[in-house]
Amino acid sequence: MYAIVEIAGQQFKVEKDNKIYVHRLPQEEGEEIEFTDVMLIENEGEIKIGAPIIENAKVTAKVLGHLKGDKVIVFKKKRRKGYQVKNGHRQYLSQIQIEEITV
Repeated sequence: MYAIVEIAGQQFKVEKDNKIYVHRLPQEEGEEIEFTDVMLIENEGEIKIGAPIIENAKVTAKVLGHLKGDKVIVFKKKRRKGYQVKNGHRQYLSQIQIEEITV
């Protein structure tokens, strides 16, 4: 059984006991959170598709921790002009574990 759910503006394919990284959530570590924007559910070959979401469907998850992602280097350069700028960025992330998918 899997579902496609919208979490923090992005769509994820989730299954029970999956651990995924999403954009930082406001919940504390160890808290339960419910996502109601479920767009598709597959259960033993039977597929339900929402228009745009499935009514009364939800995905329950637990926040495992907050962390920072890998560093991304942003380098800008204009040739023959003597212009170059180097910046770095680390995205704030939350790790969640999917506890339950209910229809």
